[in-house]
Amino acid sequence: MIFRKIGHRIIVVVGAVVIAGLVAMALFYAEKQRESIIAQNEEAANKMTGSLIRVLETVMLAGYADIAQAFANSLRSIPEVHEFRIMRTNGLEAFRDNTTISAVNLYRGEEDFFPRDEEIEVPIYAADNPRLREVLQKGEMVRYYDVAASGERFLTYLVPIENKNQCHKCHGDSQQYRGVIKLTSTLARVDADITKAWQQSMAVLAIVVTFILLVTWWLVRRSIVQPIHRVTEAMEAVSRGDMSQKVPVLGKDELGSMAKSFNRMSSELQSTYLGLHHEQNKLTTIILSAQEGIVVTNALGEVVLVNPAAEYLLQKSHAQIVEEGFMQVFDNEALMASWLKLSEQTLEPIIYEYKGRLLSTSIATIRNPEGQVVGSSAMLRDITNQKKLEEELRALSNTDGLTKLFNRRFLDETLKAELERSYRYGTELGILMFDVDHFKKFNDEHGHDQGDRVLQVIAREMRRVSRSLDFPCRYGGEEFLIILPNTSMEGAMVLAERLRADIAATVVDGLQVTISIGVSSARDHKPVDAAAFIALADGALYEAKREGRNCVRSATAQAAH
Repeated sequence: MIFRKIGHRIIVVVGAVVIAGLVAMALFYAEKQRESIIAQNEEAANKMTGSLIRVLETVMLAGYADIAQAFANSLRSIPEVHEFRIMRTNGLEAFRDNTTISAVNLYRGEEDFFPRDEEIEVPIYAADNPRLREVLQKGEMVRYYDVAASGERFLTYLVPIENKNQCHKCHGDSQQYRGVIKLTSTLARVDADITKAWQQSMAVLAIVVTFILLVTWWLVRRSIVQPIHRVTEAMEAVSRGDMSQKVPVLGKDELGSMAKSFNRMSSELQSTYLGLHHEQNKLTTIILSAQEGIVVTNALGEVVLVNPAAEYLLQKSHAQIVEEGFMQVFDNEALMASWLKLSEQTLEPIIYEYKGRLLSTSIATIRNPEGQVVGSSAMLRDITNQKKLEEELRALSNTDGLTKLFNRRFLDETLKAELERSYRYGTELGILMFDVDHFKKFNDEHGHDQGDRVLQVIAREMRRVSRSLDFPCRYGGEEFLIILPNTSMEGAMVLAERLRADIAATVVDGLQVTISIGVSSARDHKPVDAAAFIALADGALYEAKREGRNCVRSATAQAAH
């Protein structure tokens, strides 16, 4: 579209204003020229009419009426003269009949003038014609314009012929005017001159307008369009990322100020862009080298960022993650939807096992300051080794180093919790406590290393006899304790006897080992706490030792109190 460019719009507006002004001037000039031509024509006609009247007066006063008529007829052959008539005051053409000759001869009393052989009555105007009456009443020249059916214009002069003193000797003094001269000239040449003047004016106007428009276009293009175009091109380049763009400052006008402002803005943008680019490079480096997997979407839910760590942890390619979409990151759209909903309430990461890895997953909906959703993000961290290490550390903190059984700290915490649970839910809970018979003497005779091997064999048997829900623990030294959830007194006695018999049947490096066991039940003995519970089993243990060792004894109700 031509009017989309500011230069074209300026040219159109300026051109319209200039053309309107020049056309108005041309019209004014042409009209004045037309008036001048008409005035000159009228002046020439006035002079010609006056000259004709003087000639006719001279001829008539000399008594040569025939010559006057011939003179009038000859005037009609002039190109500009359309009609020349000499009329009487009644509107009839003179010199066509004998009326005037007869009147003159009668007035003079002599036959001085011979009558015409042929008389013709030629009416020019009716006797009451308004224009004829006007010229006779005013006694001065009257002119008017007529337009023929063909469109040709004519200028007509009506001039009264005054009955002067010199005329009285032939015509008497009874009439003020002897007649009227009618001179009609064509305005064809005048109109041609006017048309020519108009055409010349229009030609000059066209030349001037063309020149003004060309000069205006050159000035507008050089002073406005080109500077704006340079700024526009520079702005487009900046929008494409080229922040080094500068435009020349060619003046101190508004466009020069705009160019300065643009250059200053460009410099500031370049500085800001370089800073942002530097920070972006740092961020990109961090994201790409991060051990955490990162997946980010835009407001439409399209995946726009996937770092290498995410590809590795999800075992998917970048293209696959983008194609499947954010909701299929873990191949479970419903799960992702629930996590997104949960993320609105808590920022706690979600632990999720995916393809053999334990991932700490942080899902979030990203919103702008106005609260509008601009995207979503998922941050994945592989905590498989961390959890494994935590389990190992937990195991080490809860495990006895020699026997690999649960240690005393774990025993105290677990027994307290299990006793509380037993009382809360009314479930069975039993414990059995034992030690190695004559272990001190055994250590003294065979050495501590041999004693350690004995303790390890006992621990192995404890694990073999215990169920998966039981907790075999080393109480301290050569003393051991097994926590038996959901186990009655009878069940605990059965397991204790089985353990005693298995150990008694076991030979360690050629040496036989026996144990003494004390058993207690939470339901039967109702201990007030874990310490009292252990004390009950310990009392039963010492009862077994008093009765000869290598046997199992249960705590009594009296011991509980």
